[in-house]
Order: sequence, then C-alpha cells, then structure tokens
Amino acid sequence: MENNILKQIFFDKHNHWDHFQKKHGAKIRPIVRKEIEKFRGCGNPKNGFKLFVCEGCHDVRKVPYRCKGRFCTTCSVGESEEWSRLLTEEVLQVNHRHVIFTIDEGLRDVFLLHRHLLKDLMDEARLIMDFFKKKAKVTPGIISGLHTFGSRVNFNPHVHMLVTMGGLTKKGEWKQYDYLPFEMLRKQWQTVVLKFIRRGVSEKEKKRIQPRLQQAFHNNGKGFYVHAPKQEGNVKEQLRYIGRYIRRPAIGLNRIEAYDGQKVTFTYHDKTDGKEKRETISVEEFISRLIRHIPDEQFKTIRHYGMYSRRCKGLSKKVLCQWQQKAKRWIVKAKKTMRRQTWRERIVSSGKRDPLICEKCQCYYEYKGEVCLENGRLEIKVALCTTTRAYLERVIHHFTSIETPKKRQEKKEKNGPIKTEHQLCLFSVS
Repeated sequence: MENNILKQIFFDKHNHWDHFQKKHGAKIRPIVRKEIEKFRGCGNPKNGFKLFVCEGCHDVRKVPYRCKGRFCTTCSVGESEEWSRLLTEEVLQVNHRHVIFTIDEGLRDVFLLHRHLLKDLMDEARLIMDFFKKKAKVTPGIISGLHTFGSRVNFNPHVHMLVTMGGLTKKGEWKQYDYLPFEMLRKQWQTVVLKFIRRGVSEKEKKRIQPRLQQAFHNNGKGFYVHAPKQEGNVKEQLRYIGRYIRRPAIGLNRIEAYDGQKVTFTYHDKTDGKEKRETISVEEFISRLIRHIPDEQFKTIRHYGMYSRRCKGLSKKVLCQWQQKAKRWIVKAKKTMRRQTWRERIVSSGKRDPLICEKCQCYYEYKGEVCLENGRLEIKVALCTTTRAYLERVIHHFTSIETPKKRQEKKEKNGPIKTEHQLCLFSVS
C-alpha cells in the first residue's frame, strides 16, 4: 500500500480525485490537473529511474525520479529544507525580522476569485522598504514569501517577509536600524490593499465587492494586522527556521491523523486560544481546500527586493565588502561556491542511513545507468556497460507490456501466467 497518506486520499481504490474531476470539470484550473498528475507519478519507476548495483552482493536498486512538483509534499519538504540551507549562507549575517502582513477575513474570497491580485499583494508589502528609505536613509534587503493557507488549510492569503534590520546607505556603508512603527505600517498596509484591489478589478466587479471593501475598512480601525516579533539566538538558526517556514507546504503529512476512505481528520493550531485542535471533513472538501493553494503557472511565491533583489545583490555585496575592510565589521563573508545537495547528501544530513550502503553486505552501491521518459516513452539515457543496457531493456519491456487486469486475465487463460517484475532476471551487473 502507498505510504504517502496524501496519495492514498487522492488515488486509492475509491478514486476520489477522478470523481472530483468528473464532478467539477471546467472549474478546476489546468495547472491544478497538471500538478496533481505529476504528484500521482512521483516516485514511480515507470516514469524513469537511476540504476544502482551493490559491488558486493550485486543487489539491484532502482531509485525513481521525483516530480519536483509544487503540490507534492515529499518534494516540497525537501526543497524547503534545501532552500533554507542555501539561504543561511547567501543572506547577510545580520539580525532580520520576520514580518507578517495579513488582510481582513472578508477579503479572502476576493483574492480567491481574482488570483492575479496575489502578485500585487506581495509587491505592495514592500511599503516597509519605503519606510526604511525615508526614515533611516538606507535600502534594506527583503525576501518575501506568499502563503495562501491558514492552519485549517483554508484560503487565507498573507505575506511573510524576511527583512534586514538595517541597510546600505548611498555612501555604501552599512547602517543598523531596528525600529518598526507598527501603528503606521498597519494603516498604510490597509490603505494600499484596498486601493490595489479597486485598481485591479473591472468596474462591474468593483461595484459587487464594494460592500466587502467598506466592511474591511470599518472592521479594522487600527489597520490590517502586521506582526514582526524580535528574533533571539543564533542568526543562522533564525534564518534557517524562517526560511523553512516561508517555503513550507500547505499541510504536513504528520498533521493528517486519520483517513477512513470517506473522511479526513487533521490537526491544527488554533491561534485564537493557542490550543491544538482536530477537524474532520469529507475527502471532497479536503481536496477542494488543498488544490486552492497550487499557484498559477509561472507564479513566483518567493520574491526578492532591495539589497536582495537579483539586480542589486551582487553589487550590494561588493560595496559592503569594501566598506567592511575599513570598518572592521564582518557582515559579508568570503564568497562561497554554494551548490545544491544531492538526494543522498540530503538523506544523510537528516540523520538517516546512507541509501547507497547495502543493508545486506554493507558494501556500496555503484551507479550503472538510468532510464527516463522521452516523448512519453521510456528510453535508456545512460548505460555504463552492455550488461546494464540489456537489463534496462528488459525492465523497459516489462513496464511497457503491463496490461489492464481484464487483458491480463485473457492472456493468462490463453498463454499461461505472466511474469511479474520480481520474477525478472536480476542478474549481476559488472
């Protein structure tokens, strides 16, 4: 049985995802269908794999490709860990604030129906950079991440920001500044949100949502909520934690407590009273909540501004390097050559067993080749010897000859039993 409980919910014998598609049809965005199908095939060797053979006992291991999709929990958790690791080395080693910009609850459906406004939501949160420029006369570094989900997997768009407490002056000097005027930011944030919503919809839609906008204004006399707790402890640990938080998926698998085929039970943290609670909903409702958080095609949920913008980051670090030589304040370290970790390195660094050490004889697995999908067909991409090529050809033939249960039964009655994958000759690959 599939170990990933989310895959069970979507694709088990009840076929919930297929039934959901039939019921809702054209209402489902094309990108959602695309990402769910990638998730369905994630980790399936029929979509490509790398072949490893133990140099001691000749045990054969096929490591399947991953989908790297934006919905896949397995891939997104790995990506968020890797991104936060790289983040801690690339950003300035100074204090940062984790700033959160929220909106009124009554406006959430407006963003759900007009998803193009989500980009404006991220861009307009840069008002904090305008404050730094006017008050402290510096340009800070900002990394912004969009979350569209709340603790109950409901649609709740808000912006998380990693902001340097200080910035670069026009003279190229670093200036520290650790003050945020929350009352002013809240009112400014409320104003810009209401303005860009009116600016981003049609006249007809503006009239329809006008009561919501007015209600949002009257319900929040102090402005929309803005939160920015001071960070304590090691700078790198702060950055790594915030980085993981910004890139985290809508729901972690550890939060799904039960699934009985028709209902899903998950836990969540209720911020109103600070308690852990449980909620049980139908599978259809659960799927509906989850797929809302799949971003549109090419939409970037992480953006960089100020000193961290891709256009300015290199120049900013160069200027800071020159300044710190005089000031003797080491903010920018010697440039490292950062690279992404391999899947093996990520597994080992997480404290798990090395996947390339054989459990039977403790020898190492050797890479022998790989198979990938080309135009919908499995093709041998690499084969380091003729024996490997012959084995890969037999595996491909087996995968492509697998038939439906009905045809398999007909062929069995006619020609005898069909060989399963484990009955293939897993010979020694030298």
